[in-house]
Parts: sequence; structure tokens; C-alpha cells
Amino acid sequence: MKTVVLIKQVPDSPDVRLDPATGVLKRDRNKGIANPEDKYAVEMALGLRERNGGTITVLSMGPETAKDSLKEALAMGADEAMLISDPALAGSDVAATAKVLASAIEAIGAADLILCGRRSIDGSTGAVGPMLAEILRVSLISAVRKLDVNEGKLLAEQVWDDQIRVIEAATPAVVTVSREAKSPRLANAMGIMKAAKKPMSVKTLADLGLNPSTVGLAGSLAKVTRVATPERKRRLQAWDATHPSAFSELNQKLAAKGLLS
Repeated sequence: MKTVVLIKQVPDSPDVRLDPATGVLKRDRNKGIANPEDKYAVEMALGLRERNGGTITVLSMGPETAKDSLKEALAMGADEAMLISDPALAGSDVAATAKVLASAIEAIGAADLILCGRRSIDGSTGAVGPMLAEILRVSLISAVRKLDVNEGKLLAEQVWDDQIRVIEAATPAVVTVSREAKSPRLANAMGIMKAAKKPMSVKTLADLGLNPSTVGLAGSLAKVTRVATPERKRRLQAWDATHPSAFSELNQKLAAKGLLS
């Protein structure tokens, strides 16, 4: 089985900066981390390979700094990595991102399974996986906690409230992975040393045959029109508890605001 796992490098929460003109995250200047749920997807791919054999390619779209997240996935045990990096990709929304990733997966060729986290911690839309499945015209199974292969078919488990739903699907398929899946393993020293020798390719839009006008800000269906910090107004009013009318006045004000039943 040939598995492709999508890895998104996201900003460390305290270090998020926005371009004031475009409202786009300045990803190239921020220290990034691998999106946590994508690491659950890597772990799921590793488990499948241990049971069924095959290869794992990790794929990311982003600036050169995204190599760090790919190297982490290689150190966990993935076989090879591909980064799609091009200045024209800046500002891509989920639709443009899915388009680029679909082209990269087609370039990799013959993928039986595409895994990714259910959502990212920066945008948190959860839309890339479903859009990718639509573009590739393959099955989609979302929010999966367990996945296996039986007689060439995928068997996936989803949690629905207090119930478990089991879904069967043929490959190729896109599967999004939830945090209820097996916790991702940590890369050890041996894995880090091996990762340095594993292949990592870097592709541009030209390599994928994509027109820059169809991706990035120019090709995105959704655009940020304004970024602002919400204004917060707080007023403090104090009563002297020793004053005989203090509690009566407080009750009247609370009642006027509908805060007393």
C-alpha cells in the first residue's frame, strides 16, 4: 500500500503574526510546528505499514521552514518527503491549497491512501481533506480513530457520541484522523539520524504544471477583508457594604439587566 500523509506546518500560538495589508499569516517568519492532528495521521500510517507493508510519503505545502515538520515525520518513520514551496502560494485558501495538494499527489502517483489530520490548529476549517477527496474523485472518511485493511478494503472507526460507527471503503481514499486515534510516537535518536538520509524533494508550481494565477491570493475563493482586535469595554462599580442601601441598589441593577430570577 502506498500512503501519502499531509503535514501542515502551523505557527506556534504565541508567535502568530499577520500581514496588516492582506491579513495573511506570515508563515515564513514564524517558528512553526507540525500540526498536532497530522502527527496522529503519521502514526496511523506507520501502524498500517507495520501490519500490511508498503511505503509512506509525507507531503507539505508551505515555505522552506516546513521542511522541519517533514523531517520530524521522517524521524518518526516515514520513508520520503515532498515539499511544495513557491512564493505564489502565499495567501492560498483551503480550496487553492487542496488544488495544489491534489496536483502533488498525482505527481507522486498511485497513492492508495491519503491521510491527514481532521483539522489544523490555525485555520481549523477541517475543509482541506473533503475538498481534496472531491478533486481526486475518491472516497472520504472523516474523523477516524482507527483504520485497518481487510481483503483490500479499508475498515474505519468513527466515534459518534457514545457509539462507534464502522465504515468500509475501497481504495484510493482520503481519511481524516481525529485525536481519538493512537497517540503519535516520539522520534528517537536513531530515527533522527535515519531521517537525514531519507529523500526529500522540493517542488514549485511550475514543476506541478499549475498557473500561479489559480492559487495564492489571486486564485482563492475566500479572502480576508479585514483583521482587527475586538474592542473590550469593562466598567467597575463598587458599593460600600456598610451602607444600608447597598444591597438594595445592587439587586435593582441586577434585576434591570435580567440577571435575577
